[in-house]
Amino acid sequence: MNAMSVLDIDRVIEMAWEDRTPFEAILIQFGLSESQVIELMRNNLKRSSFNLWRKRVNSGVSQKHLKKRNPAIDRFKCDRQRQISSNKISKR
Repeated sequence: MNAMSVLDIDRVIEMAWEDRTPFEAILIQFGLSESQVIELMRNNLKRSSFNLWRKRVNSGVSQKHLKKRNPAIDRFKCDRQRQISSNKISKR
């Protein structure tokens, strides 16, 4: 995995916790595959927090995988996300 700044790691963790942010958005913005995100989460969260996150990602609640999402949702971000200045996707 690339050497990432603390701010980038924090942003990836934040995006990974968000139910509606798919792994593909993290791949586009940070170049991290799903397995690399899982590794990053495992290395940066407490064991219990990691277990809760994995359980949530694999549940029916999370939409982390595009194939589980409603096909009507065709974006990675909400229209209010421009306010997040460190988000590269918002600048497109």
